[in-house]
Amino acid sequence: MTKEFRTLAAPETVRETIAGLDLGGGVEHVDLRNARDRVLAKRVDAAIDVPGFDRAAMDGYAVQASDTVGAGEVDPAVLDLAGTVHAGEKPTVTVEPDTCVEISTGAVMPPGADAVVVVERTDETEADAGEDTASDDTAIEIRTAVAPSENVMLAGADIAAGARALGPGTRLTPREIGLLSALGVDGVPVRARPRVGIISTGDELVPSGEPLDSERGEIYDVNTTTIAAGVEAAGGDPVVYPHAGDDFEAMERLLRQAADDCDLVVSSGSTSASAVDVIYRVIEERGELLLHGVAVKPGKPMVVGRIDQSGSDDDETAAEPSDTAQSAYIGLPGYPVSALTIFRVFVAPAIRAAAGQPEPTTATVDGELIAQQRHDEGRLRLLSVALIEDADGSPLVYPVDKGSGATTSLVDADGVVAIDPDTDYLAAGESVTVQLFDPAVRPPSLLAVGEADPALAELLDQLDRPRSLPVGSREGLRRLRDGIPDLAVVAGPTDRAVDAVELGGWSREWGLLVKKGNPDGVDGLADLVDDDIDFVNRDRDSGLRASFDAELDALADARGVDRRDLTAAINGYEATVSGVESPARRVADGRTAVGLGLRATADRHDLGFVSIGTQAVRLLGNPDREEKPAIDAVRNALETLQTVCSALAGYQFE
Repeated sequence: MTKEFRTLAAPETVRETIAGLDLGGGVEHVDLRNARDRVLAKRVDAAIDVPGFDRAAMDGYAVQASDTVGAGEVDPAVLDLAGTVHAGEKPTVTVEPDTCVEISTGAVMPPGADAVVVVERTDETEADAGEDTASDDTAIEIRTAVAPSENVMLAGADIAAGARALGPGTRLTPREIGLLSALGVDGVPVRARPRVGIISTGDELVPSGEPLDSERGEIYDVNTTTIAAGVEAAGGDPVVYPHAGDDFEAMERLLRQAADDCDLVVSSGSTSASAVDVIYRVIEERGELLLHGVAVKPGKPMVVGRIDQSGSDDDETAAEPSDTAQSAYIGLPGYPVSALTIFRVFVAPAIRAAAGQPEPTTATVDGELIAQQRHDEGRLRLLSVALIEDADGSPLVYPVDKGSGATTSLVDADGVVAIDPDTDYLAAGESVTVQLFDPAVRPPSLLAVGEADPALAELLDQLDRPRSLPVGSREGLRRLRDGIPDLAVVAGPTDRAVDAVELGGWSREWGLLVKKGNPDGVDGLADLVDDDIDFVNRDRDSGLRASFDAELDALADARGVDRRDLTAAINGYEATVSGVESPARRVADGRTAVGLGLRATADRHDLGFVSIGTQAVRLLGNPDREEKPAIDAVRNALETLQTVCSALAGYQFE
């Protein structure tokens, strides 16, 4: 006797039914060495500056930049050689005026030095007779002038302490693990892998490696190994059970054993409507049958339901089905092609969702280059690039080049574009092929560039797969003008006009960070100018720096002097750092007395704070991508941001 299929479910109904199953998940902590291909469950912020010290970016000579003013090929500056600093050693020499120190790439900048002259722009010579030289009467001719911080990678320039390093939902490839290693992280919270029990059914199946009796119609079990590999590729933890025959009681015992051990049980075979196929009967009697049959070819005989765990039979309180402990169940067709097709279309996405894994993409992507890229080096270049989508979902490609020593380039890029040696440049709008670092790479839902901000970090956590580049307000506006990001984050006064969509924003209180109790009695900017107080500034692209300079302009006008007179009087005005928390950390550990920052960072680091004013932070959307779903998600996140950021001191939300 043949039993008819129940009403065949539409594919969307199958997806919705499977989405309603509990496939496990949760959070677990894993060692970084075991974190490859796992998915972050929580945001990871940088706990240290990378690099943790000012270091030479080139081989050459560490100098005081002021000693090189006016130096050139015709009239070089001559500096006495005071010593040498190699990478991996602590400097034992100080750069005094009119001296220099030989330095290798990656070495700690010696005290007194604020720039490096590359070795190619120098010559060794003998010191003038009678001079009190420091190293074998050797002097160095400097044939170029350098500015403060030139050829120097400042502490925190790669990534600053307190910055948002990786967000929840990030898949950890070797690139992300490299960044975490640079931050000193040895373990991370990740999404737990769902345990998936795999059972192949049918009296005709034989495990691989064992002899076949073809006269009995035996065949090798293909589905067990195939589905197990698919589960692992989707981010699950496969658990393989012995082959099951077509006996009801044996099938029931095996299925319920798997249900006790696993979040999801996947079987193949015994799902059709014939009398000999018993899976759907086991599920009906020892669980809950949700659907039987899907309107897909191949793959019609599919079962979705739940299986009672064996312990529930002895639980007197489990009188109602809703109280019975159950595990999710999906039954696949027996034919390998049908089984794998159904698994890939319906089951693998559900496992990936439970594990937090992204949907896979192809290994190469063709996209439109957003900005022109020049190339005149006469050699093959593998240009690091990243992907973003336009309003229609078409891939766009933009270059990512922060230098060979910047570990954040590993996670900011998605792949490379090979540029031939005879190619002078790639034009904006040109189609390029991106070789992805990993087939699972997907463009972020949103690319935000500009000002680093604590509230922004919280907003980004509310979005699906955003990417944020904290390049500062001024650079963010420049990139928005070039059409690269979806969103620019801009703080403070700006002198750049750009076509943009105002999405909203907030204000933040800013001022001077001082030690708790304000032992130096700092009242405002005038004290920095009039008193000998160590100060650390923000980088020139920062919106905080723009507001600080605007206040200095006002003070200069009030005193009737040139602003340069004021900046020259501030001890450390040119001492800039990256990262919104960097000044606070330097004040907290005693490296400086005063820093430029936010009330929120002062509060976080238990510092004193001298308020100067409030600063608007604006979110500016790319007008060409206003229709992207991620822009709507930003608007929605802004509506609840005040609640999310209630602990941030000095913030006001629109």
